[in-house]
Amino acid sequence: MIAAILATGLMSFAGVVVETAMNITFPVLMTEFNVTTNIVQWMTTGYLLTVSMIVPLSATLKRQFKTRSLFITANLFFLCGLIIDACAANFPLLVFGRIIQGCGTGIALPLMFNIILEQIPDNQIGMMMGLGTLITAIAPAIGPTFGGIVVASIGWRYIFYLLIPLILISLIIGYKSIEQKTRIQPSQFDFLSVLLLITTFTGLIVGFSHLGSPFWHWSLGGALVLGLLSLLLLIWHSLTIKEPAINFYILGNRIFSGHAIAFFCLQITALGLSFLIPNYVQLVNKSSSTVAGLLVLPGALLGAALAPFSGRILDSLGPKKPIYTGSLVTFSALLLFSFSALKMSNIMILIMYFLYMFGIGLSFGNIMTSGLSVLTEEQQSDGNAILNTLQQFAGATGTSIVSAIVALSQNKNGNQVYLTAIGTQRALIVLSVIILVAILILFWAVARIVKK
Repeated sequence: MIAAILATGLMSFAGVVVETAMNITFPVLMTEFNVTTNIVQWMTTGYLLTVSMIVPLSATLKRQFKTRSLFITANLFFLCGLIIDACAANFPLLVFGRIIQGCGTGIALPLMFNIILEQIPDNQIGMMMGLGTLITAIAPAIGPTFGGIVVASIGWRYIFYLLIPLILISLIIGYKSIEQKTRIQPSQFDFLSVLLLITTFTGLIVGFSHLGSPFWHWSLGGALVLGLLSLLLLIWHSLTIKEPAINFYILGNRIFSGHAIAFFCLQITALGLSFLIPNYVQLVNKSSSTVAGLLVLPGALLGAALAPFSGRILDSLGPKKPIYTGSLVTFSALLLFSFSALKMSNIMILIMYFLYMFGIGLSFGNIMTSGLSVLTEEQQSDGNAILNTLQQFAGATGTSIVSAIVALSQNKNGNQVYLTAIGTQRALIVLSVIILVAILILFWAVARIVKK
């Protein structure tokens, strides 16, 4: 069981490592492939968008296919994506490789949490969810530093080459350890939901990434309208068929919905910040990619280390203390970032990010555990699929929004260093507002659980 969690966790770990490592390389890629800030961010956005399209299907895939078969398929997708990116001759091919990797991660990510929910006793769920979160939370700690060192020493392509052995190890462990614990239940695949899901996420993300355009332009208003209409059709279709790809009925549980919205908002800030900091350090402070990676290392390590510990706190004391404390600390850190953004030294960034990740470590995994706890056992795989989908879509949304805000400032005439700092400050203010909304909703939802 532990080996199965480890195997699926290693693949998820590799996916996050590549994602955060590539954020460090954006200034280098912009120069090498002659692309702008809001174009280069598709390296991350394209990947997260693909993951967010695949993850909602995890409950359906889990019912129709063997767990080991799904894992092997995911592994091979990710491996092919790594090879494509390592050899890519142009930027579109680079993005295509990331999309292939996203297919693999989208299948594998929910498997780890489904294994935990199915096979771990209730009194250990918090700790094991924390351990699962730890496996993927270590990746943001290692990713930027790994990316910075690799780029500075042997080149960005080796970020992909060096992960190939890790994926092969994951494949071997998973093949030997993953067992089938539930009965396969073949059913008709809901292709219309898949199509509507693709148009929903693509429309919304394209719209968010063009926030500087006039609203009546297709790239902004048209894309957002397409995304919202597709979402409404997706919800209506899912509620009118017997076996939908996404079970929207569970969102009728308002406590779960509150946790899901807060979880979504928190992930927007996390991925938005992971885009802003490396670019600020390199473009404003004129530091190297290695320094940019090292600055976020202490905070990311702290957040990862706190994940299982905070899960034990939830098991012992309930969700209120770790979630309330963590979310308030996270909000405080974002306010400090916002007030200081025009002139942040590298030391200031290190300290504020350390504080931010302390809050994330206390709250993030526990929000997921607390939200799933209000669902029935039959609903938990669907709830897990929805939360993992929101996590990936929020990452794509956060990256698109902040990159568009920064690019909007950079497109004006003037000192590019100052304009980048101004754009970063505006993006941080937006993230602070988003996290405030999350806190208000989260406090209501958690209080309802405590009262019960």
